[in-house]
Amino acid sequence: MTETTTPTGDLTLRTLAMPADANAAGDIFGGWVMAQMDLACGIRAAERARGRVVTAAVQEMAFAMPVKVGDTLCVYTDIAKVGRTSMTLKVETWAQRYLTHVMEKVTEATFVMVALDKDGKPTPVGSG
Repeated sequence: MTETTTPTGDLTLRTLAMPADANAAGDIFGGWVMAQMDLACGIRAAERARGRVVTAAVQEMAFAMPVKVGDTLCVYTDIAKVGRTSMTLKVETWAQRYLTHVMEKVTEATFVMVALDKDGKPTPVGSG
């Protein structure tokens, strides 16, 4: 994971880590964090494509530290590449620690999203 002290990309999603999302030790499940990253990518890619998108791939993801109950999960996205029907997004996930202004990078990944037409077939990404 690359070392940064401030998030890269646009803040796309913020959500609160709740007890229902945690294991017995109070750490938030990694799958829940990944789902939030997927939601953020879907929002950002759909805005760019001006239409429906789906996740085609997630490339390497490693957790640097846990998310705890009460933390605010902040997901930042950056559209790194736009192809004919797909987009590659760099995603960083940070935890704003409970009742503080401390932000710590939890994980990062690359997501590939594909634009779909009304029939569910890949379609060119809208311009702009």
